[in-house]
Amino acid sequence: MRRRLPIGVVALAALGAAFVLLPVAGLLDRAPWDQSAELLSSDIAVEGLRVSLLVSLGAAAMSILVGVPLGLLLGRTSFPGIALVRAVALLPLVLPPVVAGIGLLTAFGRRGLLGGPARAIGLELPFTTAGAAVAAAFVSFPFVVLAVEAGLRSLDTRLEDAASSLGGSRGYVLRRVTLPMLAPQLVAGTVLAWARALGEFGATITFAGNFRGETQTMPLAVFEALQSDPGAATLLSLVLVVASLAILIALRGRFIGAPT
Repeated sequence: MRRRLPIGVVALAALGAAFVLLPVAGLLDRAPWDQSAELLSSDIAVEGLRVSLLVSLGAAAMSILVGVPLGLLLGRTSFPGIALVRAVALLPLVLPPVVAGIGLLTAFGRRGLLGGPARAIGLELPFTTAGAAVAAAFVSFPFVVLAVEAGLRSLDTRLEDAASSLGGSRGYVLRRVTLPMLAPQLVAGTVLAWARALGEFGATITFAGNFRGETQTMPLAVFEALQSDPGAATLLSLVLVVASLAILIALRGRFIGAPT
């Protein structure tokens, strides 16, 4: 049911919307539209987009691999210390990205905790495309954890109980009943993780560097272009704004039942 809000609340809401829209309006105003075709087809834009897609898709896949089991654990079990496990799982959401990148270096760098064993099996992560994907996955997988845990808490367990009573094993019930019912939350969490990976900057540049064609994603390309060509940086920024807006529109109603 729609209700009228006090005029003060509406005014503050309008101020909040303006707070978001003004930077976007600034980008639209300063973008060199007459050079858009040339700038968006330049090497820095094309390579940045290619690397961004590789890194973000790899990060989304890793987020599913890590985030779904953690979400299932947090949403369906209870044990001493579960609050600590949840805090650790969600830590990348509040951890400064540069700190995340430094942490990854201390873990997987040449002199890191796992650097030696990783090199022994031929796995080099720092300053590689794979390393950029790992850095992006580290900061984005909590979105999958949150989506799965929230979805589990809202599920009607009667279908799972019925499948179990008919002889279904725990693995069968998980694969054929639980996960299909969680499909909307899984899709939403994965897309949000992908979007977060697409926009990652701090952890990527710290752990993987900024090498064009290898680890330079679109945000890093924007940063590089800003130093010498603000117009190109503005146009590349608008590409990311459009992509982010499209993601949010596609996900409308996934979490709060927003009207279409």
